[in-house]
Amino acid sequence: MYLKSIELHGFKSFANKTVLKFNKGITGIVGPNGSGKSNVADAVRWVLGEQSAKQLRGSKMEDVIFSGTENRKPLGFAYVAITIDNSDHKLPMDYDELTVARRVYRSGESEYLINGHVSRLRDVQELFFDTGIGKEGYSIIGQGQIDKILSGKPEERRELFDEAVGIVKYKKRKAMAEKNLDIEKQNLYRVTDILAELEKQTGPLFRQSEKAREYLKYRDALKALDIQMYLSEYGRLKADAAAYKEKTDIARGDLETSQKALEKTRAEYEALELRLEECHRKIDALKMQISEIQLSREKNESEIRILKEQIRSDQSTAGHYEERQRQIQQDIESRRREAADWESQKEKLGEKIISLRSVKSRTENELDTVSGMIEKLRQKIDEKNSEIIEALSHAGSVKAKLQRYDTMLEQIQIRRSELNQRLLLLKSEAVSRKEQMAAYAQEKQALDHQKDELQGKLKDGQEKGSEIQKRIDGCHELLTAREQEYHRMASRFQTLQGITERYEGYGNSIRRIMEQKKQTPGIIGVVADILKVEKAYETAIETALGGSIQNVVTKDEKTAKLMIEYLKRNRFGRATFLPMTSIVPKTLNDRERILKEKGVIGVGSDLIRYDDGFKTLAEYLLGRVVVADSMDNALKLAKKYRYSLRIVTLEGESLNPGGSISGGTFKNSGNLLGRHREMEEMQQQMHILKETLDRLNRETDQAHDEKRENKRRISMFQEDLQEINLKSNTLYVNISQLETSAAGQEDTYKALSSEAEELNRQTGEISSLKESLLQEKAGHEAVKAGAEQTIEELNQKLEEEVRKQQEISSKASEIGVDFSGYIQKQNFLDENIRRTSEEVKGLVRTGEELRERQNEILAEIQKKQAMAETMEIKNQENFDSDDSVKSELNIYMKEREEISGRHKGFFETREQLSDRCGLLDKEIFRLEHLNERCDEERNKLSNYMWETYELTYSTALALKPSEDIPVSMEEIRRNIGELKKSMKALGNINLGAIEEYKEVSERYTTLKAQHDDLVEAEEKLVGIIKDLDGAMREQFRTNFVKIQENFNRVFKELFGGGRGSLELMEDMDVLDAGIRIIAQPPGKKLQNMMQLSGGEKALTAIALLFAIQSLKPSPFCLLDEIEAALDDANVKRYARYLNHLTEDTQFIIITHRRGTMNAADVLYGVTMQEKGVSALVSVNLIENELTK
Repeated sequence: MYLKSIELHGFKSFANKTVLKFNKGITGIVGPNGSGKSNVADAVRWVLGEQSAKQLRGSKMEDVIFSGTENRKPLGFAYVAITIDNSDHKLPMDYDELTVARRVYRSGESEYLINGHVSRLRDVQELFFDTGIGKEGYSIIGQGQIDKILSGKPEERRELFDEAVGIVKYKKRKAMAEKNLDIEKQNLYRVTDILAELEKQTGPLFRQSEKAREYLKYRDALKALDIQMYLSEYGRLKADAAAYKEKTDIARGDLETSQKALEKTRAEYEALELRLEECHRKIDALKMQISEIQLSREKNESEIRILKEQIRSDQSTAGHYEERQRQIQQDIESRRREAADWESQKEKLGEKIISLRSVKSRTENELDTVSGMIEKLRQKIDEKNSEIIEALSHAGSVKAKLQRYDTMLEQIQIRRSELNQRLLLLKSEAVSRKEQMAAYAQEKQALDHQKDELQGKLKDGQEKGSEIQKRIDGCHELLTAREQEYHRMASRFQTLQGITERYEGYGNSIRRIMEQKKQTPGIIGVVADILKVEKAYETAIETALGGSIQNVVTKDEKTAKLMIEYLKRNRFGRATFLPMTSIVPKTLNDRERILKEKGVIGVGSDLIRYDDGFKTLAEYLLGRVVVADSMDNALKLAKKYRYSLRIVTLEGESLNPGGSISGGTFKNSGNLLGRHREMEEMQQQMHILKETLDRLNRETDQAHDEKRENKRRISMFQEDLQEINLKSNTLYVNISQLETSAAGQEDTYKALSSEAEELNRQTGEISSLKESLLQEKAGHEAVKAGAEQTIEELNQKLEEEVRKQQEISSKASEIGVDFSGYIQKQNFLDENIRRTSEEVKGLVRTGEELRERQNEILAEIQKKQAMAETMEIKNQENFDSDDSVKSELNIYMKEREEISGRHKGFFETREQLSDRCGLLDKEIFRLEHLNERCDEERNKLSNYMWETYELTYSTALALKPSEDIPVSMEEIRRNIGELKKSMKALGNINLGAIEEYKEVSERYTTLKAQHDDLVEAEEKLVGIIKDLDGAMREQFRTNFVKIQENFNRVFKELFGGGRGSLELMEDMDVLDAGIRIIAQPPGKKLQNMMQLSGGEKALTAIALLFAIQSLKPSPFCLLDEIEAALDDANVKRYARYLNHLTEDTQFIIITHRRGTMNAADVLYGVTMQEKGVSALVSVNLIENELTK
């Protein structure tokens, strides 16, 4: 199997249809930079399923389509097809030739084709599993992948090795199996939950259905008994009604006869009744008069008793007032005695205060005197201290002069020694020459010093240059890292911005509405875009908002109505709208009290930010939501307010009014509320990074300026060094000349002798001055000693005075405390005297008020005694009048008894007739009532039968059994009672339970079968995953050992020695462990990849690729300038080794290196004869033909 051809049309720079045909062996693709060589590698990678535009050196997938030039228009699609020879059928297909193609359009549509048939990306990937071909394989290697193999983390190299050892297909199958296992588990969880719910329903439904069946059986038996009883009772009631009607007619005839006799007796009775009534009126009037007289008498007696009782009460009150006045007088005298006692104490206390004030004044004067003495002693001590300081100052000055004279003597001694040495030198024949040579030597020394300084400065400049270069390199590294970070963040920001603008994560209806935002100005936005919240409160606020987070806010109801019609018209689904003109803010009751509760962070509407004008919206959504810091505090708060609050916690738990609680893991995949915050944070971070980049650029420019300035200074130092070297050479010539000169030796000797004499004279003067200074120093020492003794005596006196001051101060403090106590006591006595005086005045006022009340009560007693005497006289008059009225009453009483005797006979006759009429009337009423009752009973029975069974009398009669077995009513009622008792014992009956139980049973049976199938599938998938893990581990271990051996062998061949090894990361599963590459080029210590040079790194990576190819050769391999970092010798080794591998692998090499070109069998040249459009030239190096 090998790659036969590649067809490109509209892919990147290949605007025209271009076909590259390949044979087995090595094919090279060459051309200048920018001609489009690497686009061939990108095309193969793309057609094999690459989904990352970045891997294809673009920013989006549309970039692979030819974008046009100055003379050509952009194309609308890109097409790439690769044709593979499959005559050996290594690919699992029946075709000898296989063409895989991919096409993409600017609209974003894309398709894959296998031999012209539309296929899926997954089909293409599975086709090349375990062949080394594919975007994850090792058949297409570019410079970037070489660097990734070397510089990447050990874990990032797994893909390459997994493909090489042939476990990618197992990993894909395992991933698919795990995905299916997750799906099966989810289905199993769902089915298990449903089964559990159905099991809960099945038992109760079975019992209910059995009860319903038993109930129906009882109901049918009851119906038959009810019909039998109904027909029997109906006939009986009908016969009773006819009998009652006949008796009613007879009673009505008797009633008419009795009523006529009663009317006659009633007329006679009424005449006698009138006379009797007149007697009654007279008797009643007289009795009323007697009653009024008696009532008046009783009233007078009652009022007399009340007046006497009031007089006794007033007398008692007057006595109480008199007793109270005596107590008040005693209290006044007691208060006055207390006041006199306090006045006496006050006078004594005043005398003590006056005495203590004089003692206090004397003590304070004594304290002032001692303080003045202490101050004077301290002044004297300060004066003596000043004298000591002055003496020390003079002593220091003298000491300094002595030291200076000692120094001068030492210098004179040194100079004298120098003169003696020079005189000795001058005595020799070479005195003059040596002096001149010394002068030149001094000059030479100066030049050497300058030279050393310049060389030091030159060295500093060079070191500074190295330091500046390091700074520049550091800035470049930081700049590169920050730029990469900035670009990553910018890419993430653009992605997030795109998601936000496209409203991903929202429902379809919301996205459709927001697409109309530009055309409909009344749409403000979704709630998540309007409300802003800090990250700490995001979970709580999102929980509180719930589904409202996707509500659409509009300016008015008109816009909401318009959008609802739009959704209906296009069938886009449903949405909730919040018109700003109709929503009403919600406020929290007892807000201030709730906010002070423990754990309450605030109200939801106060924890968010929003623009002006949206306060109503915020309060409508969150005005009644309380945010708490923890679940415990939220529960306490809910309980305290009787579960009337909506509370959410920072972790997302929700406590609703009524007591329900929601909680658990908070999965916020959409992060709708946090998108804008995240974008704002990213903008801030990008701004900071941009400022950092600007600063680093400025620092880099500044470092480059410093580098140029440093180079200029180094150049100046080098010029100065050249000038000093020239002076040194001239000085050397002068010294050579002085070696032959000896003039002026005698004069120099005399001068030195006179100088020696002068030094001797100066030595004598300094010695005399030194003696006088020593005497002066002794005088200062004496002055200092005297002053110190005086200070010691003064300090002793000062200590005595201070001790005395402390004693007097302590005494004054005690006197002050006593004085303050007396003053406070005096104030207390004044307050008591004032208070007592006020109390006496109050008691005097109270006594006067009591005397006034006592006088008023005595006057009232006299008045009530006079009223009682008047009433007793009037009561006696009522006794006399009562006797005359009683005699007249007796006359009328006798007349009434006579009329009553006559009246009694008429009354008895009338009563008898009236009773008979009443009895007959009652009998008629009773009979009519019984008749009506029979009708009611019949109607009641009929209604019962209709309401219960929907039967009339005729239909019930039709249902009567043909064989009527006589049964007593008592037995029927007993049977009905037993049936009803049995039915009642069944309890509540669900007649629909029979059908429900049937449906639930059928559903349970079906789901149980599904459950068993799912359990079996889960066990099979777990077994498959276990088998795949075992197979992968075994295959990886076996093949990894082979790759290790191949790598060591290939490494030695390419490097000409040394050693290369591969190691698995420790403490990790063999299927996930990272792989560490260790290289030891010949003549060097064993080291990791980061310590190798660029060429060594590249050659090591090539050795690894060749080792993998040796283990498992891929049908073809496309290498894009992977040998660019190698020198010519290593390129030759690389090319030579390629030829070893061509037996199993076809190589297509993109290269610039001559050594690699020499190894190629066919060369394709890629040029741009037309700017921006790649063209092809091929050379067959075997046949030496040129085709174009």
